[in-house]
Amino acid sequence: MQELTPTGKLRVGVNLGNFLLVQRNADGTIRGIVPDLAQELARRLGAAAELRHYEKVGDVADGASKGEWDVAFIGAEPQRAAEIDFTAPYVEIEATYLVPAGSPIKSLDDVDRKGVRIAVADRSAYHLWLSRNIKNATLMTAEGIEASCQLFLKDKLEVLAGLKPRLTQDREKLPGAKILDGRFTAVQQAIGTPRGRPEGAAYLRKFVEDVKTSGLVAQLIERHGIRGLSVAAPA
Repeated sequence: MQELTPTGKLRVGVNLGNFLLVQRNADGTIRGIVPDLAQELARRLGAAAELRHYEKVGDVADGASKGEWDVAFIGAEPQRAAEIDFTAPYVEIEATYLVPAGSPIKSLDDVDRKGVRIAVADRSAYHLWLSRNIKNATLMTAEGIEASCQLFLKDKLEVLAGLKPRLTQDREKLPGAKILDGRFTAVQQAIGTPRGRPEGAAYLRKFVEDVKTSGLVAQLIERHGIRGLSVAAPA
């Protein structure tokens, strides 16, 4: 309680950019898997949840060092681990590529080549993975998922990187576009707390394992009708 609710409330960093985990209501409130899990965590701690909204995942990550939140639902990536202690993932989301009609790029192996430009949402978990692993292609970043799609279309780039469920939506706008088979990574969505809170981090790890094995995460995926998510394996 001292480490996770130092202000008396559980301040929760929420990334509004991940439409699979968070959806907006017309009145500005939010619903979804993350808000429900945040409320369950707060209930178990005996504290009120204060959901802090961020438009971009990079801003959520920055909030750790600024003391803006106590826990955050965010992709677990090595670049973020210097400031944040992560649990094991509670869900995984496949990330892959979309290419326009007539593209010579037929497989994942064809992407990392000179002359290939990849549109990607800046500081997303899959962007961080690509920045570590892409050696020859060029990453072209935009502020957010929708902006990365617009960049792909406007500049007629060769590849759009993204979460598979979102790329499925984008493909509908592009006659003949194709989603490449397979995945280049699976984004592991976890819960984090700022470093220096060892007891709080240990509690969060137990919480994540419990909500997976009890079936709560699977129930929330079904309740909100989300496709493209899978419950992560036990740690």
